[in-house]
Amino acid sequence: MAKSEVYSWRVASETKSRLERAARDANQSLGRLLDRIASDWLDATRSGDDAPEEQARLHEAASKCFGALQRSRPYSSAEMRRGIRERLGERYGRQRSD
Repeated sequence: MAKSEVYSWRVASETKSRLERAARDANQSLGRLLDRIASDWLDATRSGDDAPEEQARLHEAASKCFGALQRSRPYSSAEMRRGIRERLGERYGRQRSD
């Protein structure tokens, strides 16, 4: 697989040293080692589109929050925000100051 993307992040110097040592021990570049580590982790956690059961679980959890505000005319985002705050205040008995 051709590599075309660059990713950069800060790590502790000890972590960097350990990664470089592991790459040397495996006789491969640090980039290749990091690519393999990331791929293995992604495969192990089944993240992304290849986990339909996880997506179904998340959708089920989120669906408890789904709803709609009914209005007879279109409304602005400010009116929507006010309406949502009113409904949340009614439901949870607290008000937010603007």
